[in-house]
Amino acid sequence: MTRIILKYLKRFFYTLGIIIGLLVVYVLLIFGLSKVETSPSVKSADTTYYTIYILSNGVHTDIVVPTSSSLIDWSEHVPYENSYSKKAGLGLLAFGWGDKGFYLSTPTWADLTFNTAFKAASGLSTSAMHCTYYDKLKASETCIPLTINESQYQNLINYIFDSFQLSEAKNTIHIPNNYYGTNDAFYEGNGTYSIFYTCNTWANQALKAADQKACLWTLFDFSILNLYTQD
Repeated sequence: MTRIILKYLKRFFYTLGIIIGLLVVYVLLIFGLSKVETSPSVKSADTTYYTIYILSNGVHTDIVVPTSSSLIDWSEHVPYENSYSKKAGLGLLAFGWGDKGFYLSTPTWADLTFNTAFKAASGLSTSAMHCTYYDKLKASETCIPLTINESQYQNLINYIFDSFQLSEAKNTIHIPNNYYGTNDAFYEGNGTYSIFYTCNTWANQALKAADQKACLWTLFDFSILNLYTQD
């Protein structure tokens, strides 16, 4: 009997050791890779420039772009009338990507359930795009303006557009009756959220697409913000 107990205890501690080891590696990767900066390439000869923003609410990072430009009018794909206020003419549009269940079921941390958290962490849920219109933004440590050229912005447009799930008619798919405020709306997204790819990973990849400073890999907003606030 004692031999059997020792056998199972050995298996238990062996398994526990593996789990702890994996967690340690995961944490080291999180903080190690987030400190490795990818550098933008040499700027092209473009003479047209656009101002975009990195916008954080303290947890989640959005990428903010001009609503309308010579390259794209986002209001044709993210109609003003899908927001609660239906207010038109706002000059900036913020894009955020994330787990659909987390977005729609957890407007505050108090609303978080184990089922929602488990699905988000394990990659068993679907994704959504959260789109918020702004009239203007003020630069701060959590709202960082960047100037990018035309080719960089075109690459960013392609990246953002590819993050939307599209209908057979190639239109974005609105998720009705879901809002955080007066000028936002949700849309079906592409990709899967997990402990290895979060909303901030998506934003970090957006910066890479736009050929801007970014982390090699990150899960957190502060890793991105530190690249621009600790120069």
